[in-house]
Amino acid sequence: MADHYEVLGVSRDATQDEIKKAYRKLARQLHPDVNPGEDAAERFKLVTHAYDVLSDEDSRRRYDMGGDENGGFGGGFGGFGDIFETFFGGAGGARSARPRSRRERGQDALVRVNLDLGDVVFGAHRDIEVDTAVLCETCNGSCCQEGTSPVTCDVCGGSGHVQRQVRSLLGNVVTTQPCGTCEGYGTTIPYPCGACAGQGRVRSRRTVSLDIPAGVETGLRLQLPGSGEVGRAGGPNGDLYVEVTVAPHPVFSRDGDDLLATLEVSMTDAILGTTTTIEGLDGTVDLEIRQGLQSGDVLTIGGRGITPLRGSQRGDLRVGVQVVTPTKLDSAQRKLIQDFAKKNKAPAPKLAQFQQGLFSKLRDRFRSH
Repeated sequence: MADHYEVLGVSRDATQDEIKKAYRKLARQLHPDVNPGEDAAERFKLVTHAYDVLSDEDSRRRYDMGGDENGGFGGGFGGFGDIFETFFGGAGGARSARPRSRRERGQDALVRVNLDLGDVVFGAHRDIEVDTAVLCETCNGSCCQEGTSPVTCDVCGGSGHVQRQVRSLLGNVVTTQPCGTCEGYGTTIPYPCGACAGQGRVRSRRTVSLDIPAGVETGLRLQLPGSGEVGRAGGPNGDLYVEVTVAPHPVFSRDGDDLLATLEVSMTDAILGTTTTIEGLDGTVDLEIRQGLQSGDVLTIGGRGITPLRGSQRGDLRVGVQVVTPTKLDSAQRKLIQDFAKKNKAPAPKLAQFQQGLFSKLRDRFRSH
């Protein structure tokens, strides 16, 4: 049997605030809408049950005094409460049982938003359409028709529990169980709201405004506390998680906070040098091409990359050079190149370390910068 404190990862003298924070953190990680795995679902049940016991002062006190996983006292024959009932006529169980609240916390919701790489540079604003449960405006979460209210259950008398007498080796044993008529609430709703069928909430599409920070990447989830589904009977809202997907860009790719691109340079510009203007994600950039530029060289433009998720110093724009050799020459051009080759007296071709094309060479150069 798992220890509730170990399940939540808190010490036995943890405060209620520490228990609540630990539960919320684990619930965000393990909720089925966020983490659909079977192991996560089982852990989510354990975490929720542990929180239910430890968040209530009475059940936590019983648990700390040696109680079982439900916060009651352990032992055979149904626990201390049932033994008390066996020898003293069942009064103890009736006094300890309490009705459960109709108000429940709403489930978390998950939506996905698609971004362009340009949105990642400075961040973006999006209005997201979310289809979730919202508070019923007709009954305002009361679950009842106008002018009516819940009435005390005439089966359990408002306790939310009923007693059953069972024969055993010790005689008649009285056990306490949730009332099947009111489902443990202690009250029934004879005239449920017609708009929400007595749930206190309805499905509706709404718009959520979201400021997406710079530096996000595919797979990142942004949390909006209290923007998920409203709970049953007007209970508190769950959280909304927004998962980001960044579409590939036809020119630029991302390396951390830097942007990478390839610049095609003619052979003559690589030899003689020149200046050019290229289009960055946030405007034009002037670029100087020095004389003797080689394929695989990397030109760095500082501060024209991506603003980091936590920080303000933008990364760099790094441009890898690919020198383009002409494939078709007329006779005059060919003669000029031949004359140049004779005067330049270039060394004969020789073997060098094998490279898997330009991009492998650029990758190595990028990593060395």
